Amino acid sequence: MRCWTTPRARREGGRVNPYAVLFAPRGALAFTAGSLLARLPAGMFTVSAVIMIAGQRHSYALAGAVTATGLAVTALVAPGVARLVDRHGQARVAVPAAVSAVLGSLALLLCVRHRAPDWTLFAAYAATAAMPNTGGMSRARWVFLFGEDTPEHRAARHTARSFEQAADELCFMLGPLLAATLCSALFPEAGTLTGAALLLTGVLFLARQRSTEPPPSGGTAAARTPLRSPALTALLLVLLATGGVFGATEVVTLAHADDGGRPAWTGGALLALQAGGSCAAGLLLGLLPPPRGAARRLALCLAAMAALLTVPLVAALSGSLPLLAGSLLLAGAATAPTMVTAMGAVQGLSPAGRSNEGMTLAVTALLGGIAAGSALGGWAVERLGPALGYLVPPGAALLALLAAVVGGAVVRAGAGTPAPGYD
Repeated sequence: MRCWTTPRARREGGRVNPYAVLFAPRGALAFTAGSLLARLPAGMFTVSAVIMIAGQRHSYALAGAVTATGLAVTALVAPGVARLVDRHGQARVAVPAAVSAVLGSLALLLCVRHRAPDWTLFAAYAATAAMPNTGGMSRARWVFLFGEDTPEHRAARHTARSFEQAADELCFMLGPLLAATLCSALFPEAGTLTGAALLLTGVLFLARQRSTEPPPSGGTAAARTPLRSPALTALLLVLLATGGVFGATEVVTLAHADDGGRPAWTGGALLALQAGGSCAAGLLLGLLPPPRGAARRLALCLAAMAALLTVPLVAALSGSLPLLAGSLLLAGAATAPTMVTAMGAVQGLSPAGRSNEGMTLAVTALLGGIAAGSALGGWAVERLGPALGYLVPPGAALLALLAAVVGGAVVRAGAGTPAPGYD
């Protein structure tokens, strides 16, 4: 394993900026740029699909069901893609996987544009399931660079996890806004086309950064699948319920923005505010020393998330769009601490040589939850109305909290001896 020697924690009586330490290794900025480009479409494709399908078929239930189906298939396919990445290397697997996902998104575009039967929309969106987990590949590169079990490297890994979560939120902040703006200002398919171009460009650039790429495990990877870990399984159930928060919030917010005859970009802007609150919280978290007690901290973060998600419900019932915008910004502040804690635990509990698979299982658990949340959110909007649809996100957060509390003892038992990355 290649390790980077971090500078001393203090110089001339002052603490070194953790982000300066993080990006000191050669190639760190380059692979981060490629990863960000490749991740931005993740926040664009779902919104673009919802706008395209709801605009043509006049049904948010259909749009939610189509995106839910695609995300559910991704949850089944993505771990296999990640296993190939661990075994054969990022560069060899990510590029063909990205090409496959781009072709699937273009097929959906054509089916919607030419009014193909509804079943073709499900089939086309399911074809995007091979999209590589570039966020997981980026996180694996940080562990490759800062892999020693020293205080300096543990601090760098904590900062990296916080930065990666902030990067995820930045992409989900800009992605929906960019997609909604393109779809409304140009044409309904513009968001999907732009997302496909960004995905392919980002993956190609990331694949070129070979100096920071972890070596492929080949046949030396641990035979034990990450799913054999009871602690990791408990965490995946928590992430499944947490994904329901994200999926429901996205569909309900888009429907609420559309309900008042507002411009198409309004929904994307509201979602961007929520992601912006999480992005800011993630960056601030990275400046703090690495915390301890992951299981207890995860439960506290989920409790805060459930409480804060009741505020958008009250704001939506009041009919005030500015109040809703502010409440979503506030609710987003609980996302980054929750995800940083959960992802750090997943990374540390994954067997050696199967880090990307473990991280992808976490992402697919989130996607499975997003799929269920999207479908339930679409159903709630059509049956209860857009405002009462905001009942679903706090309900999903409470379910995640329950899973965290019930599985807390298992997680603590599995985290008794921290692995590199679980600090």
